[in-house]
Amino acid sequence: MRIRSSNLKIEQKATIFAALGDPTRLMLVSKLTDKKAHSISALTDGTELSRQAITKHLTVLENVGLVSKIKYGRESLYELDPKPLKSLQDHLDIIASHWENALSSLKDFVEKES
Repeated sequence: MRIRSSNLKIEQKATIFAALGDPTRLMLVSKLTDKKAHSISALTDGTELSRQAITKHLTVLENVGLVSKIKYGRESLYELDPKPLKSLQDHLDIIASHWENALSSLKDFVEKES
């Protein structure tokens, strides 16, 4: 079985997974899944974090390609770019498929030995 190539290299995927490993950044991504552009103020609402802290987390997400910044007058709005997430999902699907195959082979082996 040939593994299909994805748009992102493995190093890029690892960087995105690392960025998503932070609870605050994962929360921000969750807030941005509504396909709307959000201000830093809106993203700060409901948290105990400062605007500066949120901005730092958004910069990390922007650097890995998950978030894009739109200038709207003096304000910056942030949107989620779902393409890297789709690439990660494809990668996880491949891993899940390999695990399913390995478990199926193990099951067949155990049943033959019984």
